[in-house]
Amino acid sequence: MTTIKDIAKAAGVSVTTVSRALNGYSDVKELTRQKIAAVAKELNYSPNTLARSLVMNKSQTIGLLVSGFTKESVKDNFTVEVLAGVNECASEMNYDLVLFNTNSSMQREKTYTQLCKERRVDGVIIQGIRTDDPYLKEVVDSDIPCVLIDIPVASENVGYVTTDNELGADKAVQHLLELGHRNIGMINGHEYAFVSQKRLKGYKRALEKAGISFNPGYVADGSFKEDEANEATKDLLSRHPEITAIFCASDLMAIGSMKAAHALGRQVPSDLSIIGYDDILLASYVTPALTTVAQNKFQLGFEAAQMLLNLLSKGDQLKQVILQTELKKRGSTAPNK
Repeated sequence: MTTIKDIAKAAGVSVTTVSRALNGYSDVKELTRQKIAAVAKELNYSPNTLARSLVMNKSQTIGLLVSGFTKESVKDNFTVEVLAGVNECASEMNYDLVLFNTNSSMQREKTYTQLCKERRVDGVIIQGIRTDDPYLKEVVDSDIPCVLIDIPVASENVGYVTTDNELGADKAVQHLLELGHRNIGMINGHEYAFVSQKRLKGYKRALEKAGISFNPGYVADGSFKEDEANEATKDLLSRHPEITAIFCASDLMAIGSMKAAHALGRQVPSDLSIIGYDDILLASYVTPALTTVAQNKFQLGFEAAQMLLNLLSKGDQLKQVILQTELKKRGSTAPNK
Protein backbone atom coordinates (compact mmCIF):
# COMPACT_ATOMS: atom_id res chain seq x y z
CA MET A 1 0.00 0.00 0.00
CA THR A 2 1.40 3.37 -1.06
CA THR A 3 2.17 5.78 1.79
CA ILE A 4 2.96 9.49 1.86
CA LYS A 5 6.61 8.51 2.41
CA ASP A 6 6.58 6.80 -1.00
CA ILE A 7 5.07 9.92 -2.57
CA ALA A 8 7.63 12.18 -0.85
CA LYS A 9 10.50 10.03 -2.12
CA ALA A 10 9.18 9.96 -5.72
CA ALA A 11 8.41 13.70 -5.75
CA GLY A 12 11.64 14.73 -4.06
CA VAL A 13 9.96 16.63 -1.24
CA SER A 14 9.50 16.13 2.48
CA VAL A 15 6.79 14.00 4.06
CA THR A 16 5.44 17.15 5.74
CA THR A 17 5.06 18.90 2.38
CA VAL A 18 3.18 15.92 0.95
CA SER A 19 0.88 15.80 3.97
CA ARG A 20 0.10 19.50 3.82
CA ALA A 21 -0.44 19.43 0.06
CA LEU A 22 -2.85 16.48 0.21
CA ASN A 23 -4.76 18.05 3.11
CA GLY A 24 -5.29 21.32 1.25
CA TYR A 25 -3.06 23.68 3.25
CA SER A 26 -2.42 26.98 1.47
CA ASP A 27 1.31 27.27 2.31
CA VAL A 28 2.32 24.77 -0.41
CA LYS A 29 3.32 26.22 -3.79
CA GLU A 30 0.88 25.43 -6.58
CA LEU A 31 3.50 23.75 -8.79
CA THR A 32 4.58 21.56 -5.89
CA ARG A 33 0.97 20.70 -5.12
CA GLN A 34 0.34 19.70 -8.74
CA LYS A 35 3.49 17.57 -8.81
CA ILE A 36 2.51 15.78 -5.59
CA ALA A 37 -1.03 15.20 -6.88
CA ALA A 38 0.34 13.71 -10.11
CA VAL A 39 2.74 11.39 -8.24
CA ALA A 40 -0.04 10.33 -5.84
CA LYS A 41 -2.26 9.45 -8.79
CA GLU A 42 0.54 7.56 -10.55
CA LEU A 43 1.24 5.50 -7.43
CA ASN A 44 -2.52 4.85 -6.86
CA TYR A 45 -2.35 6.48 -3.44
CA SER A 46 -5.45 6.04 -1.27
CA PRO A 47 -5.51 8.14 1.93
CA ASN A 48 -6.04 6.49 5.31
CA THR A 49 -9.25 8.27 6.25
CA LEU A 50 -9.17 7.08 9.86
CA ALA A 51 -5.64 8.39 10.39
CA ARG A 52 -6.52 11.65 8.67
CA SER A 53 -9.60 12.12 10.84
CA LEU A 54 -7.51 11.60 13.98
CA VAL A 55 -4.92 14.14 12.86
CA MET A 56 -7.39 16.79 11.65
CA ASN A 57 -10.06 16.01 14.27
CA LYS A 58 -12.59 15.74 11.43
CA SER A 59 -14.15 12.62 9.98
CA GLN A 60 -15.64 14.17 6.82
CA THR A 61 -18.81 12.36 7.84
CA ILE A 62 -22.23 13.72 8.78
CA GLY A 63 -25.09 11.83 10.36
CA LEU A 64 -28.83 11.70 9.67
CA LEU A 65 -30.48 10.80 12.97
CA VAL A 66 -34.09 9.69 12.53
CA SER A 67 -36.29 9.32 15.59
CA GLY A 68 -38.79 6.47 15.38
CA PHE A 69 -37.92 5.13 11.91
CA THR A 70 -40.43 2.27 11.40
CA LYS A 71 -42.26 0.27 8.72
CA GLU A 72 -44.83 3.05 8.65
CA SER A 73 -42.04 5.53 7.83
CA VAL A 74 -41.04 3.47 4.79
CA LYS A 75 -44.64 3.39 3.55
CA ASP A 76 -44.91 7.17 3.33
CA ASN A 77 -41.38 7.45 1.80
CA PHE A 78 -40.88 10.86 3.48
CA THR A 79 -37.63 9.91 5.22
CA VAL A 80 -36.29 8.18 2.12
CA GLU A 81 -36.70 11.33 0.01
CA VAL A 82 -35.13 13.49 2.73
CA LEU A 83 -32.26 11.00 2.92
CA ALA A 84 -31.76 11.25 -0.85
CA GLY A 85 -31.48 15.04 -0.61
CA VAL A 86 -29.01 14.87 2.27
CA ASN A 87 -26.91 12.28 0.44
CA GLU A 88 -26.85 14.30 -2.79
CA CYS A 89 -25.49 17.40 -1.04
CA ALA A 90 -23.03 15.45 1.11
CA SER A 91 -21.64 13.66 -1.96
CA GLU A 92 -21.14 16.92 -3.81
CA MET A 93 -19.08 18.21 -0.86
CA ASN A 94 -17.09 14.95 -0.51
CA TYR A 95 -18.68 14.02 2.80
CA ASP A 96 -19.84 10.55 3.81
CA LEU A 97 -23.27 10.02 5.34
CA VAL A 98 -24.24 7.77 8.25
CA LEU A 99 -27.88 6.97 8.99
CA PHE A 100 -28.73 6.08 12.56
CA ASN A 101 -32.02 5.61 14.33
CA THR A 102 -33.02 6.42 17.89
CA ASN A 103 -35.97 5.88 20.19
CA SER A 104 -36.83 6.59 23.81
CA SER A 105 -35.14 3.45 25.22
CA MET A 106 -31.93 4.09 23.29
CA GLN A 107 -31.91 7.69 24.48
CA ARG A 108 -31.95 6.54 28.09
CA GLU A 109 -28.77 4.54 27.45
CA LYS A 110 -26.77 7.14 25.50
CA THR A 111 -26.74 10.90 25.35
CA TYR A 112 -26.84 12.74 22.04
CA THR A 113 -23.15 13.63 22.37
CA GLN A 114 -22.17 10.02 23.13
CA LEU A 115 -24.11 8.80 20.12
CA CYS A 116 -22.42 11.30 17.80
CA LYS A 117 -18.93 10.52 19.10
CA GLU A 118 -19.49 6.79 18.74
CA ARG A 119 -20.55 7.28 15.10
CA ARG A 120 -17.60 9.66 14.55
CA VAL A 121 -19.70 12.33 12.83
CA ASP A 122 -18.71 16.00 12.49
CA GLY A 123 -22.33 17.14 12.61
CA VAL A 124 -25.87 15.81 12.53
CA ILE A 125 -29.20 16.36 10.79
CA ILE A 126 -32.16 15.32 12.95
CA GLN A 127 -35.59 14.39 11.62
CA GLY A 128 -38.76 13.13 13.30
CA ILE A 129 -37.93 14.37 16.79
CA ARG A 130 -40.85 15.42 19.03
CA THR A 131 -40.97 18.83 20.70
CA ASP A 132 -41.04 17.11 24.12
CA ASP A 133 -38.04 14.88 23.36
CA PRO A 134 -35.19 15.23 25.93
CA TYR A 135 -32.73 15.03 23.05
CA LEU A 136 -33.87 18.46 21.91
CA LYS A 137 -32.28 20.18 24.91
CA GLU A 138 -29.15 18.03 24.56
CA VAL A 139 -28.86 19.10 20.91
CA VAL A 140 -29.09 22.80 21.77
CA ASP A 141 -26.59 22.48 24.64
CA SER A 142 -24.10 20.38 22.65
CA ASP A 143 -21.14 21.85 20.76
CA ILE A 144 -21.71 19.39 17.89
CA PRO A 145 -23.25 21.33 14.95
CA CYS A 146 -26.77 20.21 14.13
CA VAL A 147 -29.60 21.04 11.73
CA LEU A 148 -33.16 20.14 12.69
CA ILE A 149 -35.84 19.31 10.14
CA ASP A 150 -39.26 20.71 11.11
CA ILE A 151 -38.24 21.92 14.57
CA PRO A 152 -37.85 25.74 14.73
CA VAL A 153 -34.92 25.90 17.14
CA ALA A 154 -31.75 27.87 16.43
CA SER A 155 -28.64 28.58 18.51
CA GLU A 156 -24.91 29.02 17.99
CA ASN A 157 -24.48 25.47 16.68
CA VAL A 158 -28.05 24.67 15.65
CA GLY A 159 -30.15 25.64 12.63
CA TYR A 160 -33.37 24.34 11.10
CA VAL A 161 -35.08 23.73 7.78
CA THR A 162 -38.85 23.45 7.37
CA THR A 163 -41.70 24.31 5.02
CA ASP A 164 -44.35 26.97 5.56
CA ASN A 165 -46.72 24.52 7.24
CA GLU A 166 -49.22 27.13 8.36
CA LEU A 167 -49.64 28.56 4.86
CA GLY A 168 -49.78 25.05 3.39
CA ALA A 169 -52.67 24.11 5.67
CA ASP A 170 -54.35 27.42 4.90
CA LYS A 171 -54.16 26.56 1.17
CA ALA A 172 -55.70 23.14 1.78
CA VAL A 173 -58.68 24.45 3.75
CA GLN A 174 -59.11 27.39 1.38
CA HIS A 175 -59.43 24.89 -1.49
CA LEU A 176 -62.21 23.08 0.38
CA LEU A 177 -63.95 26.37 1.16
CA GLU A 178 -63.84 27.35 -2.50
CA LEU A 179 -65.60 24.07 -3.30
CA GLY A 180 -68.46 25.16 -1.02
CA HIS A 181 -67.64 23.11 2.06
CA ARG A 182 -68.38 24.70 5.43
CA ASN A 183 -68.30 21.75 7.83
CA ILE A 184 -64.63 20.84 7.49
CA GLY A 185 -62.97 18.36 9.84
CA MET A 186 -59.27 17.82 10.47
CA ILE A 187 -57.23 14.71 11.23
CA ASN A 188 -54.05 16.08 12.79
CA GLY A 189 -50.84 14.30 13.83
CA HIS A 190 -50.17 14.77 17.55
CA GLU A 191 -49.67 17.72 19.89
CA TYR A 192 -45.89 17.23 20.22
CA ALA A 193 -45.18 17.62 16.49
CA PHE A 194 -44.24 21.13 15.39
CA VAL A 195 -45.87 20.54 11.99
CA SER A 196 -49.13 19.53 13.70
CA GLN A 197 -49.17 22.74 15.68
CA LYS A 198 -48.55 24.83 12.56
CA ARG A 199 -51.01 22.95 10.34
CA LEU A 200 -53.74 23.29 12.97
CA LYS A 201 -53.01 27.00 13.09
CA GLY A 202 -53.35 27.22 9.29
CA TYR A 203 -56.65 25.28 9.44
CA LYS A 204 -58.01 27.73 12.02
CA ARG A 205 -56.74 30.74 10.05
CA ALA A 206 -58.51 29.69 6.85
CA LEU A 207 -61.79 29.14 8.71
CA GLU A 208 -61.49 32.50 10.45
CA LYS A 209 -60.93 34.31 7.14
CA ALA A 210 -64.13 32.67 5.85
CA GLY A 211 -66.08 33.77 8.92
CA ILE A 212 -66.49 30.22 10.23
CA SER A 213 -66.11 29.54 13.94
CA PHE A 214 -63.55 26.93 14.95
CA ASN A 215 -65.15 23.78 16.38
CA PRO A 216 -62.67 21.77 18.54
CA GLY A 217 -64.90 18.71 18.11
CA TYR A 218 -64.11 18.69 14.39
CA VAL A 219 -60.40 17.93 15.08
CA ALA A 220 -59.00 14.49 15.94
CA ASP A 221 -55.46 13.11 16.13
CA GLY A 222 -54.22 10.27 13.93
CA SER A 223 -50.57 10.22 15.08
CA PHE A 224 -49.41 10.35 11.43
CA LYS A 225 -50.42 6.68 11.06
CA GLU A 226 -52.81 5.19 8.52
CA ASP A 227 -54.64 2.82 10.89
CA GLU A 228 -55.02 5.39 13.67
CA ALA A 229 -56.33 7.96 11.18
CA ASN A 230 -58.80 5.36 9.92
CA GLU A 231 -60.23 4.87 13.41
CA ALA A 232 -60.13 8.61 14.20
CA THR A 233 -62.07 9.37 11.02
CA LYS A 234 -64.74 6.77 11.77
CA ASP A 235 -65.19 8.24 15.24
CA LEU A 236 -65.21 11.83 13.91
CA LEU A 237 -67.84 11.12 11.24
CA SER A 238 -70.03 9.13 13.62
CA ARG A 239 -70.05 12.07 16.05
CA HIS A 240 -70.38 14.71 13.32
CA PRO A 241 -72.11 13.25 10.23
CA GLU A 242 -72.59 16.80 8.93
CA ILE A 243 -68.88 17.00 8.01
CA THR A 244 -68.51 17.07 4.22
CA ALA A 245 -64.73 17.51 3.94
CA ILE A 246 -61.63 16.53 5.91
CA PHE A 247 -58.15 18.05 5.87
CA CYS A 248 -55.53 15.51 6.94
CA ALA A 249 -52.11 16.66 8.19
CA SER A 250 -50.37 13.91 6.20
CA ASP A 251 -51.10 11.85 3.10
CA LEU A 252 -50.74 8.58 4.99
CA MET A 253 -53.50 9.69 7.36
CA ALA A 254 -55.57 10.86 4.39
CA ILE A 255 -55.35 7.34 2.93
CA GLY A 256 -56.58 6.02 6.28
CA SER A 257 -59.46 8.52 6.16
CA MET A 258 -60.39 7.39 2.65
CA LYS A 259 -60.58 3.78 3.89
CA ALA A 260 -62.78 4.91 6.80
CA ALA A 261 -65.14 6.74 4.44
CA HIS A 262 -65.43 3.62 2.28
CA ALA A 263 -66.15 1.46 5.36
CA LEU A 264 -68.92 3.88 6.37
CA GLY A 265 -70.48 3.83 2.90
CA ARG A 266 -69.46 7.41 2.04
CA GLN A 267 -68.07 7.91 -1.44
CA VAL A 268 -64.95 10.06 -1.98
CA PRO A 269 -65.31 12.75 -3.26
CA SER A 270 -69.09 12.84 -3.93
CA ASP A 271 -70.06 12.33 -0.27
CA LEU A 272 -66.81 13.38 1.42
CA SER A 273 -63.88 15.42 0.10
CA ILE A 274 -60.45 14.53 1.54
CA ILE A 275 -57.21 16.45 1.17
CA GLY A 276 -53.79 15.42 2.47
CA TYR A 277 -50.37 16.93 3.05
CA ASP A 278 -46.87 15.94 1.79
CA ASP A 279 -47.55 14.54 -1.72
CA ILE A 280 -45.99 11.14 -1.02
CA LEU A 281 -45.59 8.62 -3.81
CA LEU A 282 -48.83 6.80 -2.93
CA ALA A 283 -50.89 10.01 -3.18
CA SER A 284 -51.20 9.85 -6.97
CA TYR A 285 -51.75 6.07 -7.05
CA VAL A 286 -54.73 5.67 -4.70
CA THR A 287 -58.26 5.80 -6.12
CA PRO A 288 -59.36 8.51 -6.37
CA ALA A 289 -55.97 10.22 -6.62
CA LEU A 290 -55.37 12.31 -3.52
CA THR A 291 -55.56 16.10 -3.56
CA THR A 292 -52.69 17.24 -1.37
CA VAL A 293 -50.30 19.99 -0.34
CA ALA A 294 -46.92 19.08 -1.81
CA GLN A 295 -43.67 19.83 -0.06
CA ASN A 296 -40.28 19.20 -1.63
CA LYS A 297 -38.92 16.49 0.64
CA PHE A 298 -35.71 16.04 -1.36
CA GLN A 299 -35.03 19.78 -1.07
CA LEU A 300 -35.65 19.65 2.69
CA GLY A 301 -32.81 17.16 2.97
CA PHE A 302 -30.54 18.98 0.54
CA GLU A 303 -30.98 22.34 2.28
CA ALA A 304 -30.43 20.74 5.70
CA ALA A 305 -27.15 19.17 4.55
CA GLN A 306 -26.01 22.40 2.91
CA MET A 307 -26.72 24.36 6.09
CA LEU A 308 -24.87 21.82 8.23
CA LEU A 309 -21.81 21.78 5.97
CA ASN A 310 -21.75 25.58 6.03
CA LEU A 311 -21.88 25.49 9.83
CA LEU A 312 -18.98 23.05 9.86
CA SER A 313 -16.80 25.02 7.44
CA LYS A 314 -17.59 28.64 8.24
CA GLY A 315 -19.25 28.75 11.63
CA ASP A 316 -21.72 31.63 11.71
CA GLN A 317 -24.11 31.03 8.81
CA LEU A 318 -27.80 31.18 7.92
CA LYS A 319 -29.68 29.36 10.69
CA GLN A 320 -33.12 28.93 9.14
CA VAL A 321 -34.62 28.02 5.76
CA ILE A 322 -38.37 27.94 5.12
CA LEU A 323 -39.49 26.27 1.88
CA GLN A 324 -42.80 26.87 0.11
CA THR A 325 -45.56 24.37 -0.70
CA GLU A 326 -47.79 23.70 -3.71
CA LEU A 327 -51.45 22.65 -3.82
CA LYS A 328 -51.93 19.57 -6.04
CA LYS A 329 -55.59 19.25 -7.08
CA ARG A 330 -56.59 15.68 -7.87
CA GLY A 331 -59.68 13.51 -7.63
CA SER A 332 -60.35 13.26 -3.89
CA THR A 333 -61.99 16.71 -3.60
CA ALA A 334 -65.14 17.96 -5.30
CA PRO A 335 -67.84 20.65 -4.88
CA ASN A 336 -70.11 20.21 -1.89
CA LYS A 337 -73.49 18.85 -2.99
